[in-house]
Amino acid sequence: MSLHLYNSLTRRLEPFVPLDASCPTMYLCGPTVYNYVHIGNARGPVVFGVLADVLRRRHGGLRYARNITDVDDKINAAARELGTPISTITDRFTAAYRDDMAALGVATPDLEPAATAHIAQIVSMIERLIETGHAYAAEAHVLFAVSSFPDYGKLSRRDPDDMLAGARVEVAPYKRDPGDFVLWKPSTDDLPGWDSPWGRGRPGWHIECSAMAAAHLGETIDIHAGGIDLQFPHHENEIAQSECAHGGRIFARHWLHNGMLNFGGAKMSKSVGNIEKVHDLVQAHPPEALRYALLSAHYRQPLEWSDSLIEQSVRTLDRLYGTLRELRQVEAVPLIPASIESALDDDLNTPQVLAEISRIAGDARKAENDAERRRLKAQLVGAGMAVGLLQQDPAAWFGRGATVDDDARIQALIEERAMAKTMRDFTRSDAIRDQLASEGVLLEDTPSGVRWKRA
Repeated sequence: MSLHLYNSLTRRLEPFVPLDASCPTMYLCGPTVYNYVHIGNARGPVVFGVLADVLRRRHGGLRYARNITDVDDKINAAARELGTPISTITDRFTAAYRDDMAALGVATPDLEPAATAHIAQIVSMIERLIETGHAYAAEAHVLFAVSSFPDYGKLSRRDPDDMLAGARVEVAPYKRDPGDFVLWKPSTDDLPGWDSPWGRGRPGWHIECSAMAAAHLGETIDIHAGGIDLQFPHHENEIAQSECAHGGRIFARHWLHNGMLNFGGAKMSKSVGNIEKVHDLVQAHPPEALRYALLSAHYRQPLEWSDSLIEQSVRTLDRLYGTLRELRQVEAVPLIPASIESALDDDLNTPQVLAEISRIAGDARKAENDAERRRLKAQLVGAGMAVGLLQQDPAAWFGRGATVDDDARIQALIEERAMAKTMRDFTRSDAIRDQLASEGVLLEDTPSGVRWKRA
């Protein structure tokens, strides 16, 4: 079976045939770096990271971009509150995001474009939209004219009036139509801004992704992925502005959307406050168990996040690593079984992959000769490799999943505490001190730096 993916644009399962068979292109909406990301934000990078590996195995190459949104009103608000440049905020939380994703076994994408490094491309795209009658300048703003794009709404398949009623739309006198969205907005002296034909200002959120995708992957890309909550308005607006800027050429041929994580019966959301930060979770639980939990439901379905889900994932990995511990004397070269590849070809059916991994482990525990044990260990490790699991030494897993030297971990926490104090995030700095104290690590602040010792 060839790779089949569910296309949100056509609402059907389709065979994936890239424009360039030797190197598909994929874009994933990345984080807005003003705070630590919550575990729901990690589902896309984990799942679509598995897809990236599948595409490389199938096609030999891949250009995979996951952006960083490093200019945004939330970032501006955080910087203003602390009295620092936005780069102080964005540098800190971009680094934290990379560390958190690495802890979850998410490989760095081929490209990680940042919005502030693409202002020239953003301005150029806006100029093209104005020249072709799809955008207009008004009171130092530039807005996209939704009525100029007859296909607006084709991704979410909702009437523009209905979409407008269900969205938070800024009512402003300079808009020709209430649904028109901002491409460029003015910046006061206390806000970050860049020179443009419309005055000093900064880009709107939607245009950033369109400009970065075009700059690095071309005017038409094979796959655009992200959370289902981005389908409208973000992805809908990306389609409109990209296709209008590029003479009607298709922006993305396949749209993939992962379902939301629910926590306590409601969608996990910073605005609601029912979130669990990856940064905290990877300190409290084996990160591989968090990854397993994120893969336990099909990516298009909602996933109920809970302590019991994490605990079940830990127990399952205990059993799987216990099998590998029993096979530690068996030499085997990892091999991804055909059954695993078949499950992934079926729209990334990771629950089926995990079920198959458990079946292989069960067979391995019952194997009666060395040849069978060698074959099944190769399949078990290979199956785990396909989804980023079971790659630790069993001793490391049973040592609480530690993957780095403990002294280095302690020093990293001390450095994070110092940064938090610099940022006046005293809640976080105190939490780190308390965490280390609970582990028997005592800190002493001295003029020459922080000293630590074990109690």
